Amino acid sequence: MAGRANENESGSVRPPSVDKLARQINDDPDLHSYAVFAARKAVSLGGDFERDAREEFIDLVGPSLRPVINLSGVVLHTGLGRARFADEAAEAVRAASENHSAVEFDLNSGERGDRQSHVRWLLQNLTGAEDALVVNNCAGAVVLALSAVCAGSPVVLSRGQMVEIGGHFRMPDIIKMSGCDLVEVGCTNKTHLRDFESVMGDEPGAFLRCHQSNFAQVGFVGQPEPKELAALAHSRGWVMIDDLGSGCLVDTTRFGLPKERTLREAVEVGADLVLASGDKLLGGTQAGILVGSTSMIDQCKRHPLARALRIDKLCLAGLEATLRLYFEGREAEVPIWGTCIRELKDIKGDCEKLKKAWGRGEIGEATTELGGGSFPGIGVPTWRFGLGTGSGELAKRLRTAGVVGRTESGQIWLDPRTATSEEIRETCLVLELIRENGGNEL
Repeated sequence: MAGRANENESGSVRPPSVDKLARQINDDPDLHSYAVFAARKAVSLGGDFERDAREEFIDLVGPSLRPVINLSGVVLHTGLGRARFADEAAEAVRAASENHSAVEFDLNSGERGDRQSHVRWLLQNLTGAEDALVVNNCAGAVVLALSAVCAGSPVVLSRGQMVEIGGHFRMPDIIKMSGCDLVEVGCTNKTHLRDFESVMGDEPGAFLRCHQSNFAQVGFVGQPEPKELAALAHSRGWVMIDDLGSGCLVDTTRFGLPKERTLREAVEVGADLVLASGDKLLGGTQAGILVGSTSMIDQCKRHPLARALRIDKLCLAGLEATLRLYFEGREAEVPIWGTCIRELKDIKGDCEKLKKAWGRGEIGEATTELGGGSFPGIGVPTWRFGLGTGSGELAKRLRTAGVVGRTESGQIWLDPRTATSEEIRETCLVLELIRENGGNEL
């Protein structure tokens, strides 16, 4: 057989021909390049050549960036792309991808335009800032702000805010990489205003306030109020930069969550630059948002990194559409907020549908986490369905069918809060299919 390992006279395994193995696992000429790639990989690894090549081929022929149904119990799941787009944002992205777009073209004058113009006025209105700039993500916004405004100057950061986020992104390292002199003040749990004042020299510098987005401090803890930091900085000609992180534009208590500072509040208390993400509590596309004084934003715009970090047209289109929902007072249509205010009785009803499809299991109360670097350890009440097993093989079958749950307390849990009605129907079909094929024995 072409896909079987053969032995030569010395008894060693002779790998099959890549071309023959490719034809053994696939007879569709349009997919031949995938089959060759899979066969070549299987041959290079050894083992059961035909089985391994078939498995690799199946993985390759479909897109790896697939839509999934998020039943993980986390709204802003970073591994699943964080914020789900509003319908209008998704349509704006589709339209921008299918057509030529006036990204940097002024339709009135017929001359070169500015891609920032699509969102600048919206951000100015929603935050009260003098000016705004968007780049590819919030990490990029931090690097740009520090490089453009603070290079060669001291940047003061509390030891309680020296955060590390995903991908080993450490704020102290970024400050140094941006050409700034890091000055650490305070202690892990307590930093006072006098700590900042004690390190201020004759040469101007910057205070950096960094949002504790993925952890929480409790007990004997404290940080200076942003308003106090801004006033102290300005009294000596220094700059105040507030890395707000989450990008919140609304009163989160309306959605059953604790109070979160908004971009407008950060601007109002005197920050010269406020930085935020577009795909966290703002609920839009991946983007790094900078709002603040005209002079600070101008410095960022003129820096060479602004070009290297510029936002692409698809993210720009989705961000504009999302910001327009806030501008029109329709923020409840942004999925993150619509998810938070779903009725518990509707969620429990979805759980009952899932249980009926699976044929056994339990329904229990739980909490849907916000996730994605916002509200660490905090969420909203929910109901979830437990399948009665924590089988790794079953979890894999669900994932490969596009359903992502959570294994906890010895079983697989599915939280419907983040799913649409259509997704619940699809999940029920998946559960029924797995059950009919021996899934209840896993």
